[in-house]
Amino acid sequence: MKHTSLFAVSAALGLAWTASLGQAADDEFDESVAVLRAVGGEGQGNEAAGQVLQRLAKGGVDTLPALLAAMDGANPFAANYLRGAVEVIAGNALAKGGSLPLVGLGEFLLNKSHDTKPRALAFELIRRVDAKAAEQLIPGLLGDPSVDLRREAVARLLGQAEGSAKSGNKPAAVLLYRQALDAARDLDQIQAVSGALRELGRKVNLTRHFGFLVEWQMAGPFHNKDRAGFEAVFGPEKKPDLSATYDGLNGKVKWQPYSTGDEYGMVDFNKPYGDLKEVTGYAQTEFVSGSDRPAELRLGCKNAWKIWLNGELVFGRDEYHRGMRIDQYELPVQLRKGGNTILVKACQNEQVEDWTVQWQFQLRVCDATGTAIHSAEKKNPEVAAQ
Repeated sequence: MKHTSLFAVSAALGLAWTASLGQAADDEFDESVAVLRAVGGEGQGNEAAGQVLQRLAKGGVDTLPALLAAMDGANPFAANYLRGAVEVIAGNALAKGGSLPLVGLGEFLLNKSHDTKPRALAFELIRRVDAKAAEQLIPGLLGDPSVDLRREAVARLLGQAEGSAKSGNKPAAVLLYRQALDAARDLDQIQAVSGALRELGRKVNLTRHFGFLVEWQMAGPFHNKDRAGFEAVFGPEKKPDLSATYDGLNGKVKWQPYSTGDEYGMVDFNKPYGDLKEVTGYAQTEFVSGSDRPAELRLGCKNAWKIWLNGELVFGRDEYHRGMRIDQYELPVQLRKGGNTILVKACQNEQVEDWTVQWQFQLRVCDATGTAIHSAEKKNPEVAAQ
């Protein structure tokens, strides 16, 4: 029988002790992350999160990819805590002359199954460590699901297009601007590209680029006395049949066709009904989807409003004249294959100042990146080719 040496026994015990310490550290890390992910609104879990955040912030840079991954699916409050831990760890390491796990961050960035916000954060960390490497990654981000990352690639194309235009190479400039427009999702970049293309004599269809809905049926006006119209249930909510007749503010009301030629899809109730106050109007359209799919209804409106999809209330806001912008409200929905009925209710209040005249909205259908989804029955090859 062979006797095991004291050295061998000590080494084995040392390895077991190291392994147990590693497992304990992993367990503590996972538990700390779970505490941060449990943070909610109204201060829920904040005290516990503050304590574990201090522990996580003392961790090494090797934990950064895992912290970024923990942001996947996290609510905004939890994501803020996790982002804070990432930034503190990275900041401390760089302040001490250290580095960050470039390969791990890059692999996380390139894995598009992760959420867009932590992937954009990974890119920023890469840029802080190696600006040249980040610069080389930018062209591959042109069609990225992260709008933040896509913006970087569009900005580079804009610079290249401007350079071509200044050197007199108009065809190259046009092609680069076209490529930038196809990829752009931020309003400022879209407007910059469209302006440049128009200066070069090219047509741009921003209505189609955004996917604004321009063909509607309108019904109104109904009352909004004392702002009661928002909660009132008028005929179009009960029976949105386009052949129906309703009791309106000044008599019988029928649906009437309305088409907007506004480049940004503005649907203006004042045009068919006049500059009325204390009134409610409805607009209805059908959107044909080629498949069952998730989508977003993105609305701009400075009046009180409600939206229904296929008879189900999506959302509403009982506010008036607090500003308006494209994609002011982003409403996740599920489209069904075939026809989808969209009904919009817009209420105008009693204010008479010039800036309260608007009784209007704009609405588009897109995916989560802001890429337009077009109604299957409204595709126009001539427009698409512009």
